[in-house]
Amino acid sequence: MPKSEIHPTWFPTATVFCEGKTLCIIGSTKNQLQVDVWLGNHPFYTDSQTIVDSEGRVERFMKKYGLQTKNS
Repeated sequence: MPKSEIHPTWFPTATVFCEGKTLCIIGSTKNQLQVDVWLGNHPFYTDSQTIVDSEGRVERFMKKYGLQTKNS
């Protein structure tokens, strides 16, 4: 048996929340867990990823230092 005075309290039915909605019930050392990102709202899994980089690395370098590319 584990020593009772050195281990945290175990909650076998801890509730996981995201944006006020209950996601699941798990075992945890906290009674309630609040998460910001999970499978249902992560851009990678919801196909809502956007490419932030619209210019390539070379174009940004040339623009930064005022150089001309071969095409321009």
